[in-house]
Amino acid sequence: MSSVSSVRRVIAASLIGTSLEWYDFFIYGTAAALVFNKLFFPTFDPLVGTILAFATFAVGFIARPLGGIVFGHYGDRLGRKNVLVVTLLLMGLATFAIGLLPTYAAIGVWGPIGLVVLRFIQGLGLGGEWGGAVLMTLESGPGHRRGLNASWPQVGVPIGLLLSNGVLALMGVLTSDATFRSWGWRVPFLLSGLLVIVGIWIRRTLSESPMFKEVEHQGAPQAPIVEVLRRYWRQVLLAIGARVGVDVAFYTFVLFIATYVATYLGLPKQYALNAVLVAAGVQVVAIPWFGHLSDRFGRRPVYLAGAVAAAVWVFVFFRLLDTGNFVLILVAAVVALVAHAAMYGPQAAFISEMFPTRVRYTGASMGYQLAGIVGGGIAPIVATALLAHFDSAYAVATYVAAMLAVTVVCVLLAPETARDDLHRDTRHTRDTHGEQPSEATVRSAT
Repeated sequence: MSSVSSVRRVIAASLIGTSLEWYDFFIYGTAAALVFNKLFFPTFDPLVGTILAFATFAVGFIARPLGGIVFGHYGDRLGRKNVLVVTLLLMGLATFAIGLLPTYAAIGVWGPIGLVVLRFIQGLGLGGEWGGAVLMTLESGPGHRRGLNASWPQVGVPIGLLLSNGVLALMGVLTSDATFRSWGWRVPFLLSGLLVIVGIWIRRTLSESPMFKEVEHQGAPQAPIVEVLRRYWRQVLLAIGARVGVDVAFYTFVLFIATYVATYLGLPKQYALNAVLVAAGVQVVAIPWFGHLSDRFGRRPVYLAGAVAAAVWVFVFFRLLDTGNFVLILVAAVVALVAHAAMYGPQAAFISEMFPTRVRYTGASMGYQLAGIVGGGIAPIVATALLAHFDSAYAVATYVAAMLAVTVVCVLLAPETARDDLHRDTRHTRDTHGEQPSEATVRSAT
């Protein structure tokens, strides 16, 4: 098999796997916004019930850093490939089990408890998934296309969003509201079982990452997380800051929109679902395009342009939602996700390139997943609470813009990585018998 076809196969397998993982993750988030408040927290006020449903959604984000650390450890020590099979299986089984879970009406408080446990398992799987999928594509292709190649697993997000919202929208059309609340919401979760079988079969056919093979014979660090915290803690902090605003903006644009449109404005829930569906379709094209631009112009300029655009647009976004006009709601969602794509396209390469090969899985996963706790994990909760307290979307927009300001600062402080030679750390590792090179040594080599 040629190197080009091998890279394409890796990209395809990573894209399919991440799409299925994010389908699982988003099915939960959208269901939390639409029906979980009624099914698992029926004794509370609708907005309070929504906050509680989003709290169970946040549990997944709390579990993701743990999953990143655990699976990052084995990914750095044993390789990327096998870890990706385990994470996909873990995620799929948890999602399938949610589809079988009895509600509050059937088993009382054990319903919400089961929801939290299964959501935690989902988070563990996704926490390990991102790093492995991104590194397989980043480490398998040529250096001048790392931004584009690493952006393909990111495309799994809008594809997963398309799949989840599409299935939920279809169920909404085929069933009445009462039927959807009764059993229709379970169908998308149960479908995950079939999809995961396909994903695992594809992933088992892959070869290991070439860059990992370069350092594998030198011996992996006994505790990758210790090395990351000792040598690369600044990079972890910058990665967290660079991602946090992106996460807050995204979950406001794709999840909180359902609460705002359906619960607060009292419009049909299909308005939000269909708008996000179209916007996610646009992102499928936009994310790799911005990844490609980051190879040409650098990660930071593209990333910063997206952050500034999203911070401005979020205020327009809510004004357009307030019109109640579906066409304007559609415009709001599409432009919002294009701005997000400008950040998300180069993000995978930008964060991964901060760390050397021997601890890249652990370091990149930590930076990416820890941001999820203070970013996407609490964004729907904070947004809903701000809306309930101020009775105005302006407070929500200000919150999103403030988090994007943090991202702008951290991207400005981080180094440009698009032209870095990622093979340098493997060469210096050989020269120093397993020790990482100093910054001065790396600079002199490049």
